[in-house]
Amino acid sequence: MKLAMMLWLASVLPQHLANQTCLATTVYLEARSQPTIGQLAVAEVAMRRRDQGRWGNTVCDVVTAPHQFATATTPKSFEITNLAAFQKAWKIAGDSINNWNLPRNERRFVVPHADHFATAAVSPTWERNRTGTTIGAHTFYAVN
Repeated sequence: MKLAMMLWLASVLPQHLANQTCLATTVYLEARSQPTIGQLAVAEVAMRRRDQGRWGNTVCDVVTAPHQFATATTPKSFEITNLAAFQKAWKIAGDSINNWNLPRNERRFVVPHADHFATAAVSPTWERNRTGTTIGAHTFYAVN
């Protein structure tokens, strides 16, 4: 399925399914080749950003905000072809949303306070003088 179709589908689904669709698509695009813990960390960053409200009030708003996640920067013609990887991303997205619905003191965190991440091979300007946690090919940072 093309990314454009996936995002359109999210726009017509009930909010809880739209959130899971957008989060799963983001996990797939950002981290499908990463270990499960890295995929959970990507989802956690998106959920934390949703709570912060700076990038939108829904998961879909957050992950499609300009220049923030691969969901917004990947060409809309991109084909989501690895069904097994998408099924895993779907499960991780659902588990992450369920975890985030728990009271804060009961949630399991992979990257506490992280609200940004970057491929470990690059050094964005916002990461200067910040300590990050590297999981797989990404380093996670608390910026805000």
